[in-house]
Amino acid sequence: MFVDKVKVFVKGGDGGNGQVSYRREKYVPDGGPAGGDGGRGASVVFVVEEGLRTLMDFRYNRHFKAPKGDNGRPKNQHGANAQDMIVKVPPGTTVIDIVTGQILADLTEAGQKAVIAKGGRGGRGNTRFATPANPAPDTAENGEPGQEREVSLELKLLADVGLVGFPSVGKSTLLSVVSAAKPKIGDYHFTTLAPNLGVVETADHRSFVMADLPGLIEGAHEGTGLGHQFLRHIERTRVIVHVIDMAAMEGRDPYQDYLNIQEELKQYNLRLTERPKLIVANKMDMPEAEENLSAFKEQLNEETPIFPISALTKDGLKGLLQQIADELEKAPQFPLYEESEEETRVLYKHEKRKEPFIITRGDDGVYEVAGAELERLFKMTDFQRDESVRRFARQLRKMGVDAALRERGAQNGELVRILNYEFEFIE
Repeated sequence: MFVDKVKVFVKGGDGGNGQVSYRREKYVPDGGPAGGDGGRGASVVFVVEEGLRTLMDFRYNRHFKAPKGDNGRPKNQHGANAQDMIVKVPPGTTVIDIVTGQILADLTEAGQKAVIAKGGRGGRGNTRFATPANPAPDTAENGEPGQEREVSLELKLLADVGLVGFPSVGKSTLLSVVSAAKPKIGDYHFTTLAPNLGVVETADHRSFVMADLPGLIEGAHEGTGLGHQFLRHIERTRVIVHVIDMAAMEGRDPYQDYLNIQEELKQYNLRLTERPKLIVANKMDMPEAEENLSAFKEQLNEETPIFPISALTKDGLKGLLQQIADELEKAPQFPLYEESEEETRVLYKHEKRKEPFIITRGDDGVYEVAGAELERLFKMTDFQRDESVRRFARQLRKMGVDAALRERGAQNGELVRILNYEFEFIE
């Protein structure tokens, strides 16, 4: 099955916890702290694997959680960093953050890598907290939580040439006779249910990749028919070849077919109209094809090259392939996404400071405090140790949580909830 769009959950590994320990050596009185730092959590890294062609592997495995780093150890030994989790994707995969809509990576070349979810840093051991005032601290950090995201993977085929046209105009037959591809061919609509790729070689030994895209119909950009599922695959092509049934075997007007397909491409992505295009007048071995071709040329108000061929008898294919190869030599790469130009000057402007936390009231009357930075500090606090708890309380006070709770009317002894944990508010 051809799978070209999936949603997956990725999470970087948490950092290892810092260690609380002390030197205990013979003849070394008051050895001091010796707790090591935790190791870094693994990141989730997407890597392009040249042999893959679809996102089928993600159909049954949609959760990728990287391993956490090792905890710190005594004698100031640093915990081991976790090995990054490698996830293989096919060439042409675009990774998009579902929540923000941000394009995280556009992976097109074999071996190309992108870090999708970073692992958390390791927590600091008690050695890091030693000061002249507190030379033997009894506190350490838990590891930082790894980054987690829901992402959408979209596969856009890496083809140089895209064959577009209505169903049953001969796209699959054309691909089968000019390359070694073996697409399913039938005399009914939507025989092709998935894009097919084939490598084409011309008489003068130039080669390129051609894609046969499932038949478009009117309204495809709005989701009608099958073509809308695969319109994204034409975005990477550098030359578009319109295949038209010039024999009008379906009873449609060939010129109107051409206009309809052009409009669908334009409505889907206006940038597609910038690409070089060729018109293939197929089925010229059928009756009435010559008359229809003459009428087509009279109606066409542009200088797009027209190539009369018969994919069935292979007439006219040599000139078509030579022209496609010539166009590819001149055609530039069309970027899928606008790249922001680097500013040569720095613009400083006032930005409203983001609130580090928000306070709400739960249905049970408990004050609920939430915020990314606050929750990160909470997860990195070891609540088994009194000194770590006091440090967390100082951090909250410094962030202004205590003052904000007082403003909201919190009284001594009332409950405050952070994540799923509850504390008493103490003046």
